[in-house]
Amino acid sequence: MKATIWHNPRCSKSREMLALLEAAPWIEVEIVNYLETPPSRAELTRLYERAGLTPREGLRKGEPIAKELGLATASDDTILDAMAQHPILIERPLVETDKGVRLGRPPEKVREIL
Repeated sequence: MKATIWHNPRCSKSREMLALLEAAPWIEVEIVNYLETPPSRAELTRLYERAGLTPREGLRKGEPIAKELGLATASDDTILDAMAQHPILIERPLVETDKGVRLGRPPEKVREIL
């Protein structure tokens, strides 16, 4: 099985999720450091649709840039545009397999797609 993780190595939850994936010998892990290689707006849309999440649910609301841009009351389109431009706004980690996409908060959610 292949699993792709959109990962931030400075995030403890993201590191925890990566360790869980790497500990499973049947999983081939692809790591995407999304701060260095951000997903496009179209890719974000696809990921959130597969996860059954709205862009607002995938937003790191506590980031200063989220407050500066007024994203608390923004439309999903505006949020997606902001995430594509400022990937720090993407809640992490996102994990994708053939079975779906999950936001790894809590990490147990990802087990649903493994």
